Amino acid sequence: MAVGPGTLPTFFPVAGVRLGIGSAGIKKPGKKDLVVIELAPGSRVAGIFTRNQFCAAPVHVTRSHLASDAPRYLLINTGNANAGTGEQGMKDAQACCQALADHAGVSAGSILPFSTGVIGEPLPVGKIVSALPQALADVSESHWAEAASGIMTTDTRPKGASRQIDLDGQTVSISGISKGAGMIRPNMATMLGFIATDANIAPDVLSSLASELGEASFNRITIDGDTSTNDACMLIASGQAGGPEITADSPSLPRLRETLREVFLELAHAIVRDGEGATKFVTLEVSRATSVQEALDVAYTVAHSPLVKTALFASDPNWGRILAAVGRAGVDGLDLNALEIWLGDVCLVRNGGRAADYSESRGQAVMDGEEITIHIDLGRGNVSERVWTCDFSHDYVTINAEYRT
Repeated sequence: MAVGPGTLPTFFPVAGVRLGIGSAGIKKPGKKDLVVIELAPGSRVAGIFTRNQFCAAPVHVTRSHLASDAPRYLLINTGNANAGTGEQGMKDAQACCQALADHAGVSAGSILPFSTGVIGEPLPVGKIVSALPQALADVSESHWAEAASGIMTTDTRPKGASRQIDLDGQTVSISGISKGAGMIRPNMATMLGFIATDANIAPDVLSSLASELGEASFNRITIDGDTSTNDACMLIASGQAGGPEITADSPSLPRLRETLREVFLELAHAIVRDGEGATKFVTLEVSRATSVQEALDVAYTVAHSPLVKTALFASDPNWGRILAAVGRAGVDGLDLNALEIWLGDVCLVRNGGRAADYSESRGQAVMDGEEITIHIDLGRGNVSERVWTCDFSHDYVTINAEYRT
């Protein structure tokens, strides 16, 4: 169950980036659960990671390798998170890096590992190592769609986005994939995202773009309020498109940033649309707040309310649940008479109570749709923020209750 068609785009190959898929049988025999991404020499990588203090071993290793070596390969496995595995987990992640390095003839420090799946179980190093030759033999610039499927866990469908633009007379390609469906909450979620471009981007600009765009996309989605242990979003620039290096002062940077922003948002939204058991895609807009934090506090309080989320699943315009969530969001000195709450183009709350022109039939018409916008105008400042979420259905409980069975 998911919202919208969810079809993959036609991926533009990214020069200098090749992807290969293998089957390690980590959780299910025969499942394609291992992805290798090969990067041309000189490629640059920047990323953002989970803020969960129990972050997984591969997160620690990737951060360390990014700081000390030039990346050449990304190694991604599903079915096992290698989180909550202590020192052995670190050794296991390093062992997988070393095995791939031996096969590829590169240094172990140039391998960036990523894992997603069940927490607390030892990483099956032997299975992963045995499947590496298969994944390496499969590498191709055209295997974005296959890789999108290869990184799925409880996802019901693969997720991808791709663009091609002209920058200073050079054709630049951008392609990306993501995974995630549950344990999704900003900072980040149980998600992985890999976005690559063949643009020649300066390291400081690449790092800035990864942080800025990740914050406005992957760090603005939530399914259930749980922050995972393994999240990572990586931005890769191979530089193979040629042209001058794109610096902070380059005239082409604004267009590149905007196109990358589209890809980041499309991949983040795809995670919400495929939220575990999701039947609604919901945009929470908060306007006229006094600060970003105030706006986000209100948006997340509504987005995380089980009562709001179950009403969304039932297509029930029970606007009192939204009002109650806004009221407990911790906004000091909130002027109820200045506050307005909208469901799509229907005003629910105005002047401290139900809007005079509200009718249940108009609210119902909005709630019957698959895509819903809840707009909260705090009437006290000039800051606006958006958060994206989904509903809670019976299937969410079933999926998570039976996750290990």
